[in-house]
Parts: sequence; C-alpha cells; structure tokens
Amino acid sequence: MIWICAYRDWAIKIHQQIKHVVDCNLISSKEEFNKSINLFKKEDKIFFLGWSWIIDNQILDNYECICLHPSLLPKYRGGSPIQHQIINGESNSAVTFFKMTNKLDAGPILYQKQYSLEGNLLDIFKRITSLGVDGILYTLNNNPIPINQDESQATYFKRRQKDESEIKIADLNKFTAKELHNKIRCLQDPYPNAFITCKNGTKLYIKLSEYKDEF
Repeated sequence: MIWICAYRDWAIKIHQQIKHVVDCNLISSKEEFNKSINLFKKEDKIFFLGWSWIIDNQILDNYECICLHPSLLPKYRGGSPIQHQIINGESNSAVTFFKMTNKLDAGPILYQKQYSLEGNLLDIFKRITSLGVDGILYTLNNNPIPINQDESQATYFKRRQKDESEIKIADLNKFTAKELHNKIRCLQDPYPNAFITCKNGTKLYIKLSEYKDEF
C-alpha cells in the first residue's frame, strides 16, 4: 500500500492525481496519521509531502518513509523553504524526494528536479505539484539508488513567524523594490501576508505588487 501524508493544497492535489494511477490512501492530519499507524505494513511506502510534524524514530526505522522537500537539498533544509529561497533572491529551486532519517531533511536523495521560482505562489505551487506527481511515480517505478547528500553544502533555516511578514518604514530605504516585491509574493495566501503597521496599530496587508527598476 502507498500512503500519502499531505495537508497543504498543492500536496493534496498530488494525491488527487496519483490516486488515478496508483492505489494509495491519503492522511491529511497528525491525528489521522496516529490513527493509521496500526494499519501500516512492512512493505508499505509512506510519502510525506510538505509535512510539518516530526515523525517518531520507530516509524522511520520500521517503514520506508519518503519526503518531498521543495528545495535543492542539501540547501534550505528546515522550515519555510519556499519563502526563504525567494526572499534570498533565488530564481530556481528543486523538488527533492529523499529517504527520511532522524536528521532534518538530510536523508539520501531518490529524485531531484529543478523548477522556476518566478511568478506568484500559485504558479510555483503548480510546478511543485507537477514534479511531485512525477517524483512519486519515478520512485515507485524505478526503485532509484539513494544518493547521499553533501553535508558540506547544507544550509538550515527556521520556520518563519507571522511578525516577520511586516514591512517597516526603514525597509523602504534598506531594500530594493525587487527585494520587497519578492517578500510580498512569497507571502501570498495561504501564508501570513506581508503587511505595514499603520496609525493606531492597524495593519495594511499587501498581497500583490509590481516593481520596475528605474534609475
């Protein structure tokens, strides 16, 4: 049996496409996962797509657990990988499937293909979904040889917090228009949108932006 653990919209769309090709079950919450553990069998494959919860070592040791991480691993391990990449000015990323270990996003790679980080988040999610479907089918059909990650190239980032979405007055002089545009577009729904704090603590949320490099 194939298990798909996913709760984000783009990840659930992967399951919706995969289920027409492969017999698989969807687990969409931590509670569902805990209830399903007793149903797992040794030969099962469990795919975690953008999963946010820590998986117990007992599960990792007894079942084949494979994770999708939307970065060119070993770079951008950890939380909010899409946001950190866009804010840091990256133009390309990758969908990476790897065998999960007890070390964060550090297991051997089974599949890795690049995608563009240009455009709005909806465009980016569509690319991740497409490669996610391709990656699962490739992994199931080809039994790829795992390739160890290069630890010397590893970078780590923490999950972003809501207050980090604020654009402050000082930022207008600190960052270019493109840099602020990148911050705004990587924080489109469903993430905590970019905002400016105004009079009386009111907040102006910014979901769309355009920029021009004019000198």
